[in-house]
Amino acid sequence: MTNDARLVAIHRNPAPKEVPMPDPTYDTDFYAWTQGQAAALRAKDLTALDLEHLAEEIDSLGNEQRHAVRSHLRVLLWHLLKWAYQPTHRTTSWRTSIRNARAEITDRLDDYPSLRPHVPALLTAAYRQARGLAADETDLPLATFPEACPWPLADVLTEDWLPPEA
Repeated sequence: MTNDARLVAIHRNPAPKEVPMPDPTYDTDFYAWTQGQAAALRAKDLTALDLEHLAEEIDSLGNEQRHAVRSHLRVLLWHLLKWAYQPTHRTTSWRTSIRNARAEITDRLDDYPSLRPHVPALLTAAYRQARGLAADETDLPLATFPEACPWPLADVLTEDWLPPEA
């Protein structure tokens, strides 16, 4: 195709005009929305703030931290149960998981000390889940494991504490 032919083709079929994208909303482009909201906060542009969704997201961030503590407690208790009820199957992997879960919990509680009062309730919820996981993994009957956590919270969170054989 010659240069003249290309020019004629371009003239007949111009490139489509870019249609400006509407301002992103919480529902259409979450990432762009977060960036716009951060910019509006920094600029103190209160009229540009989506206060309802901002409050929801801030709430969600706090809930994520609480969920993370519960999740690490579940893993910790799961491995402590296996440690106590299957002493002949103990592995360094279990010990490593126990150590890692405690470190994660400690880090979260150090970073977010207001979560500390919630830990007893989180432990209760996490233990119920860990009990089921331990039963599934060990093939021991669920009734083998106590219905409530058999160890004090202080022991569960103590760095080198391991439960005795059950």
